[in-house]
Amino acid sequence: MRYVSTRGRAPELGFAQATLAGLADDGGLYVPADYPRLSEAEIAALAGLSYAETAARVLGPFVDDAMPRAELAAMLVETYAVFDHPDVTPLRSLDGQHHLLELFHGPTLAFKDVALQLLGRLFARFLEGRPLTILGATSGDTGSAAIAALAHQPTITTIMLHPRGRTSDIQRRQMTTVLSPNIHNIAVEGDFDDCQRIVKAILGAPPAGLRLSAVNSINWARLAAQIVYYFHAAVRLGAPRTRVAFSVPTGNFGDVFAGYVAARMGLPIERLIVATNANDILHRALSAGDYSRAQVQPTTSPSMDIQVSSNFERLLFDLLDRDPARLAGAMAGFDASGHLDLPAEALASARALFASARVDEAETGATMADTYARHGLLIDPHTAVGLAAARRLQPTLPPGTPIVTLATAHPAKFPDAVRAATGVTPELPARLARLLTGEERYSVMPAGEAVVREFVGNCMA
Repeated sequence: MRYVSTRGRAPELGFAQATLAGLADDGGLYVPADYPRLSEAEIAALAGLSYAETAARVLGPFVDDAMPRAELAAMLVETYAVFDHPDVTPLRSLDGQHHLLELFHGPTLAFKDVALQLLGRLFARFLEGRPLTILGATSGDTGSAAIAALAHQPTITTIMLHPRGRTSDIQRRQMTTVLSPNIHNIAVEGDFDDCQRIVKAILGAPPAGLRLSAVNSINWARLAAQIVYYFHAAVRLGAPRTRVAFSVPTGNFGDVFAGYVAARMGLPIERLIVATNANDILHRALSAGDYSRAQVQPTTSPSMDIQVSSNFERLLFDLLDRDPARLAGAMAGFDASGHLDLPAEALASARALFASARVDEAETGATMADTYARHGLLIDPHTAVGLAAARRLQPTLPPGTPIVTLATAHPAKFPDAVRAATGVTPELPARLARLLTGEERYSVMPAGEAVVREFVGNCMA
């Protein structure tokens, strides 16, 4: 398996090289040169396997050039042993047609753990003791999951940017109370898009002598690990005989792009529902072809408060027939103007698999309240966005199609929003109780590249 940049001017890499690089040196994102496919028989054979066993079969074709499959299988068993549910990503039925895929049973109670616990091990395996600096931007959950995976690894320095005041207190404390000497947190006086812009600029032109990589979903290995739970959920609902729809609350498009790759690999996905909050660039792009930047609006689902979705570039690359020159021109135009019109043929191709919905704050709260009233179940606001979109678009699907909403975070990570909607305060698991009183350590910086670049250089001085 070889990996190519969406912008066509970076060298092809193998899996290990692409993992360590993160962002391509031409500013593009790495994608497989070809998507592997699983036959119906191979998908059917996933039924009854453990999560780690499923992961070994799904990820094997992506990793083959980097390590033996037996080593990958052992690494996956170790990775998912730290999750607190035996099925890792359990599927909960709500009413026979609607299901929740609980992705929050890892160390930091969010779906990012599923990928980042593996990515941390892959970094350690591929580095073989060489130093590396991880630079990342987070809207809330990526940072805490990456820090949990990389803390106390002496050869890996981790620098994480988050938008000051725009994460929940629990999300922030999961990052800032980790006092390991290799962990550095920066609270940026701006929004997530500012954080992401700064990180991409520094990754694209790193300080001299410094080896940088990324843990955001711009890193292909991080995204590949998320493909697995689509297969694991679908086979439990009857795939490949049954076609399954997924509703994905998303801001940066990484989680739903993993579902797109699963479909390209042969998983019979009826529809991928892109569920956004008020920050609806993805909904506008998929419903009207209008991919244009707007002002970020703070919401109760802060991990989705994003108006520039990095991973949309990967989909656009495929929609533009994998023409890197055409893609690079489109992204240069977007960077300059903040606006991109999807060509009619690209939009039609996207709509063959994707649908989208924008869910406002009132509907988010009402969905949390209704889910608790009907099912006695507390859900976080991101999951509520996904479930609201699933219910709204259910009539557009073939009758009886199972719909899986990705439950991306534990409700205790967003206690204020859940309490406001339901009157109930979700209980924080005992193993995370120290977050409420632990010492915090982080730096506050303006939303500018220069000051962050200087900080990154000083961390290694």
